[in-house]
Amino acid sequence: MKDLFYYQDVMMQQFEAEVVSKGLENGRNYVVLSNTVFYPTGGGQPHDTGTLNDVQVVDVEKVGDEIRHYIEGTVDGAVYGKLNWQRRFDHMQQHAGQHILTAAFVELFNAPTVSFHLGAEQVTIDIAVEQLTEEQLIAAEARANEIILENRPIETKWVTEQELTSYNLRKEVAVTGDIRLVIIPNFDYNGCGGTHPTSTGQVSALKILGTEKMKGNVRVSFVCGQRVLAELGMRKKVLTEVAKQLSVPEAEAASALVKVLATQKNTEKALATAKDKLLQFEAHALIANHDTIVAEVLTQRSMQELQKLARMVVTEKPNGIALLATETEGKLQFVAARGEQVTISMKSVSTVVLPLINGKGGGNDQLVQGGGEILMTAEQLVAAMQKSCL
Repeated sequence: MKDLFYYQDVMMQQFEAEVVSKGLENGRNYVVLSNTVFYPTGGGQPHDTGTLNDVQVVDVEKVGDEIRHYIEGTVDGAVYGKLNWQRRFDHMQQHAGQHILTAAFVELFNAPTVSFHLGAEQVTIDIAVEQLTEEQLIAAEARANEIILENRPIETKWVTEQELTSYNLRKEVAVTGDIRLVIIPNFDYNGCGGTHPTSTGQVSALKILGTEKMKGNVRVSFVCGQRVLAELGMRKKVLTEVAKQLSVPEAEAASALVKVLATQKNTEKALATAKDKLLQFEAHALIANHDTIVAEVLTQRSMQELQKLARMVVTEKPNGIALLATETEGKLQFVAARGEQVTISMKSVSTVVLPLINGKGGGNDQLVQGGGEILMTAEQLVAAMQKSCL
């Protein structure tokens, strides 16, 4: 392992090698090379991509003692390999940033990391604590960026199990045999097989984005390097647009948005109250224009409005029945409700009319509702409902 190109020189972007074997796995061609700079998926770090003789390398996996390069085509003999360096260096920045942030949490709060994931947009670590305060997050982020700014060397060293006792490791090493240590002197000593830049300064910057509870731990999301700039650019774009829509400076956008939302809630509450009052007036008008059975076709009403109106009618008229229907959004909808002095079950109404419109519905003896296809007019539907009550 220690002779692999990506361990000999982590900054190597191009190489020459020989194809030593090839195969087909689940419909994918792969080749095994005499040596490689392509890092395989492992240790929380995604695989590299790039080309072999201009053939795309789309995946790299370690299977047993082989490093398999899955390619979109075929290659033979001598190959010239080239990394997608932007992807690799991004992974190096994020992985080194993870080491630094993890070590900061241990140094400051004795809070160890129990898992790590390097995603396409963000990196996450799960910290073995029940909670992290905002002050702790700020302190850990500040300490991590302090280590980055100091541009400390990131060293690697191969040691034996017996030699491990000479190092103050952040956590126990799970592998045996030759063990690779990644070292930030006087800060972090950790067994790791991933790729990292040669100094902390190359991580550039680290920003914590948020936290969430995760199976008794706290998951911390963050970004490093170029991802910080991408995240900043995205947030700047959103903030600028929000401030523009609110006609306020960006620094005042948050407080202005709070005011807008508060006003909107008050407006929605007032509008709901006004709608209820209008429905109450409408209910009184319906009662005045009908006898025991209030049967009416309404225009473009929601199911919620039909239900409210029907309840208002039978509350005001306990010996009455409300049969309401509307045609909206390409379907027929209806509500049937009874007053407390009426004994007939409204389920009998839906039993009769639902088959007429190939519909579905539900409810109880006091109120039913349903909807279906426009196989008749709303007036015909109300007439059928009324007939079922006689």
